[in-house]
Amino acid sequence: MRDQTHSSGPQRAQPAGGDHLKICARGYTCCSQAMEEKYRQQSKEDFRTAVGEHCNALQNMFASRYEKFDEFFKELLENAEKSLNDMFVRTYGRLYMQNSELFKDLFVELKRYYVGGNVNLEEMLNDFWAHLLERMFRLVNPQHHFTDEYLECVSKYTEQLKPFGDVPRKLKLQVTRAFVAARTFAQGLAVARDVINKVSVVNPTPSCSHALLKMTYCSHCRGLVTVKPCSNYCSNVMRGCLANQGDLDSEWNNFIDAMLMVAERLEGPFNIESVMDPIDVKISDAIMNMQENSVQVSQKAFQGCGLPKATPPAGRASRSVPESGFSARFRPYNPEERPTTAAGTSLDRLVTDVKEKLKQAKKFWSSLPSTICNDEKMAPEPMSEDECWNGNAKSRYLLAVTGNGLANQGNNPEVEVDITKPDMVIRRQIMSLQIMTSKMKNAYNGNDVDFIDISDESSGEGSGSGCEYQHCPSEFEFNVTENVGKTVVHGKNAVENSATSAICWSCAAPALCLLFLAMQRQWR
Repeated sequence: MRDQTHSSGPQRAQPAGGDHLKICARGYTCCSQAMEEKYRQQSKEDFRTAVGEHCNALQNMFASRYEKFDEFFKELLENAEKSLNDMFVRTYGRLYMQNSELFKDLFVELKRYYVGGNVNLEEMLNDFWAHLLERMFRLVNPQHHFTDEYLECVSKYTEQLKPFGDVPRKLKLQVTRAFVAARTFAQGLAVARDVINKVSVVNPTPSCSHALLKMTYCSHCRGLVTVKPCSNYCSNVMRGCLANQGDLDSEWNNFIDAMLMVAERLEGPFNIESVMDPIDVKISDAIMNMQENSVQVSQKAFQGCGLPKATPPAGRASRSVPESGFSARFRPYNPEERPTTAAGTSLDRLVTDVKEKLKQAKKFWSSLPSTICNDEKMAPEPMSEDECWNGNAKSRYLLAVTGNGLANQGNNPEVEVDITKPDMVIRRQIMSLQIMTSKMKNAYNGNDVDFIDISDESSGEGSGSGCEYQHCPSEFEFNVTENVGKTVVHGKNAVENSATSAICWSCAAPALCLLFLAMQRQWR
């Protein structure tokens, strides 16, 4: 901290006795009382500037990385949606366009989750597959008329029917874990930015203000303008003035460690880029699996929900659905046609960069006093501990250096600190770090604190049938007597006879299925 007094301010007086001074050592002095007060104000401003410079550098790092990650994640979702739309328009044509709102809603909910919406990813994805099943069930059974109630019954058994194979289970697990990790990591960057912003604004206490003046400008009053404070002396003053900030260090380090753990997940099994890039292929694979197994799925559904009414005979209305079904205009989708990589980079590069910055940010608060004292404006020349300012004279500083944090300042020889009155702003930021660290640990394990536990998914178990167990059969191995659309079904024979009528439509598509599956078996 330099002598920054303005030319318009009080000028250095002739040497005189210092009885008029309030803080600087009395005796031989060049300072008036007005100069001392001006130096006191200047020392406070210098302190605020020094703390602000170091904190702002770290805050800007977190702010810039948050913006990069946020841009990347949002653009990744936009590109995935565009890729799916382009692929499905070419693959399914008018059939897709008539049902495109189902897929648009999927991405709306994914985006809403990422930006902090109250979305349960597991339930949302279950709903998506249930609604997709309802749409497709009509298409593969054009000879039947289905009421909304009937389709709702079918959708309740999605887990047991498994019309889309294993795709929904795998995709639900991958999407949930990747999105939880991505959103939590971005939130962590934002929380770190905000914590630094709140605690970097320092207002020195009267005792700190006196110590700062004594350390930085009282030497000027003795004519020692070029003499810098002794290193240990500076450490005691800074640790006393930054006592509350020092208490951040433990939770800050825990937070940084948790961020690094989630960063490793983003590089590995929870990589949102590797989940979203092929999501169009995975959903299309599920659709073709449903078409491939439409007869078996229909048999089980008819057995569980009853035989639906037949579609009214004659007229083009009864043929309109199959004619608009899976189009033969399909051509293989070229991965090279995917949109440009989001934000002009890859997730791996972003994570590698931020991991290095996170490691550098560790122990920031405990090292802040030393960082300020080692600044070229403050630090004495090497090997000059006998030639530094110790608060009273140009001599060695003999007092011990106190520890960091509020509790250690009871014996600080330079700054009087009330260790019974913690700074509440700092305490709130410590709590924010604790909460975010907890969320990071949950994200690392694939869970989100705001979400239903999906641990069952990791063992391959489903989430249930969606109806009350005492009113639902556990499997489709039973005989049914149910009135649905005034059609009564008795036993498996009626079901099998009814389902056989769906074979005619399904036989029209084998060539298409084989072609599509040959091209599309890119399940990762």
